[in-house]
Amino acid sequence: MPKRRTARSTSREASRRQPPSSQARLGPGLITGAADDDPSGIITYSQAGAQFGYQMGWTVVLTYPLMVAIQLVSAEIGRVSGRGLAENIARHFPPLAYPVVTMLLIANTFNIAADIGAMAECLRLIAGGSAVVYALGFGLVCLALQIWLSYRQYVRYLKWLTLTLFAYVAVVFTVNVPWREVLLGVVWPRISFSSQMLTVIVAVFGTTISPYLFFWQAVQEAEDVRTDPRAHPLRQRRGGARQQLGRIELDTYIGMAFSNLVALFVMISAAVALHSAGAKEIRTAVEAAQALQPLAGNFAVALFSMGIIGTGLLAVPVLAGSAAYAVAAILHWRRGLDLKLHQARGFYLIVGLATIGGAVLDVVKLDPIKALFWAAVINGIVAVPVMVTMLLLATKRSVMGDFVITRRLQLGGWLATGAMAGAVIAMLVA
Repeated sequence: MPKRRTARSTSREASRRQPPSSQARLGPGLITGAADDDPSGIITYSQAGAQFGYQMGWTVVLTYPLMVAIQLVSAEIGRVSGRGLAENIARHFPPLAYPVVTMLLIANTFNIAADIGAMAECLRLIAGGSAVVYALGFGLVCLALQIWLSYRQYVRYLKWLTLTLFAYVAVVFTVNVPWREVLLGVVWPRISFSSQMLTVIVAVFGTTISPYLFFWQAVQEAEDVRTDPRAHPLRQRRGGARQQLGRIELDTYIGMAFSNLVALFVMISAAVALHSAGAKEIRTAVEAAQALQPLAGNFAVALFSMGIIGTGLLAVPVLAGSAAYAVAAILHWRRGLDLKLHQARGFYLIVGLATIGGAVLDVVKLDPIKALFWAAVINGIVAVPVMVTMLLLATKRSVMGDFVITRRLQLGGWLATGAMAGAVIAMLVA
């Protein structure tokens, strides 16, 4: 057996005597997976169900192991090195740092605009009033929560918000679903690879495998190390390695499964409400919610809309926070959600620019579909080089010490990178 694996295995065996850590629980992986089902993602999954009915369920099954592999790579980089992804890129691949982080900030701001716009329209659907006022209100609320809550309070709040995703599970059980067709769409779909289907497949890949998720999970693992006096980067001290790496695996497997299960349920609800009725085009989250009314009544509409608002409140801080951590890391600013505003002004400035900037784009009537398009294009451009860089970082002893990733995880990571590269090429060609 290679020496690398022996060292890792030995450290894991030695850690069996370690007492359970306060971090041995679901956290960064669960939040990352839930944030992947943001309002813009809900629009993508709804469009998949509306256009192709139950035939796109296989996509969330295929992307699951790819998501798990690449998110495990990002999480292990953060936990083993004690540094976020942007900081590691700046240290080991400095020419990539500024262009990658700049595009991440731009893409996240457009994504925030699309998410806040969807949240505002859904609240207007439920309560009436002005979507513009709601958009600014949501932006301010998300910003205030990131500034005034401590890191531990903030993470606890995000974890509770993941429960709002069950709204989409509940919606499916308010309508009559042909489960046999759903199962066939997962295990034996009719794939035509027409230009329309190819576009939707690319959109699903781009939604589920996104750069801000890599940056977020890595930096949250690093933040857990920094904010817990009992924790330490694994490459410095091996104590507790087995427990921590096992926690990361469990957290990531469950978080990504949760994400893809919700995506499947959104596709199903759109297939029932829209595809079955012959309406195969959807442009907004409000259209997806309203389509349920004839089948399941106002309760289902309200439930779907509240899910959009809840997932938006979860996703917007993750989008803004991942960008702020990345920018602050390469500029060597103090950073961290546990710091007060006066202690990390630059970090919170980026949080504010991304969050309020997204809300302002809604005020000036930016088309949410255009916002989603540009976010997808920029994310596609950023994702592949970032994934390649992550895999190179995760196999460098100068970064990971004795904890370079296993061959199996390397294989999964490269498969995910290849799939994403293919999706990007298809997106640019289509």
